[in-house]
Amino acid sequence: MVSSIVRWLPLLAVLMIAGCASVPDRARGHFEGRAVKVDGETAYYQVFIPASVRASVAGSAAAQGSPPVILFLHGSGERGADGIKQTSSGLGPYLREHSDFPALVVFPQAPRHSEWSGRNNRMALAALDATVAEFGADPARQYLTGMSMGGYGSWNIALDDPHRFAAIVPVCGAVFAPRAKRPTLFVEQVAHEADPYAVIAQRLQHTPIWIFHGALDDVVPPDDDRRLQSAFQATHARDVRYTEYPDGNHNAWDATYADPAMWDWLFAQKR
Repeated sequence: MVSSIVRWLPLLAVLMIAGCASVPDRARGHFEGRAVKVDGETAYYQVFIPASVRASVAGSAAAQGSPPVILFLHGSGERGADGIKQTSSGLGPYLREHSDFPALVVFPQAPRHSEWSGRNNRMALAALDATVAEFGADPARQYLTGMSMGGYGSWNIALDDPHRFAAIVPVCGAVFAPRAKRPTLFVEQVAHEADPYAVIAQRLQHTPIWIFHGALDDVVPPDDDRRLQSAFQATHARDVRYTEYPDGNHNAWDATYADPAMWDWLFAQKR
């Protein structure tokens, strides 16, 4: 009997080591694919699930209550139908490097040659609603951010429902099309207003907003964001901030999502 136990000790040791090695994986946030049907069509999206929420689904006492949830809108280069490319730039890479991130993050994907408008916005919100319902996210801590094309989309979606999001973070977006070859890229809600900047500021003056842009951006110049900041200041908005990176070009997202002060500010907001 003793000799049998001795013979199996090496295998038992290997199993124990393997079991210990798997613990960190269970304690890390991760991405999972999901699908939602809008207007009769299926759209695929990704959800970043924090470790605490993963534990909650498994019934562990490690759950942290109702988590906050972020809707992230990608830029032009991540459009498609694979359901995953939208995590390859912006917030996705940051989360892969910071798997202890404390919030759910929803990554919808706009089809090729489309903008964040119309059905795409309905799809993004349907994915957000499905995530809130599935994981018990806190409806008072829903946040919205987007980069480049997604920066435009952040304004479009926020204007559709000014009372939904606890805060929004548009990154290197604008109001009007940045160049003639992209005439479809603009904030539709205010396109025909005499002063679209003033209208945006009036409608969203009670929503905490932090705008980010690179001063040297030659893809989407910062002029519109500067005008928006002035318009918000004129309305005495509750909490609207503007950060312009003096040496930054179009990629303002890496610096923005790596800024701990931005995350501290964002998670302090609540509806």
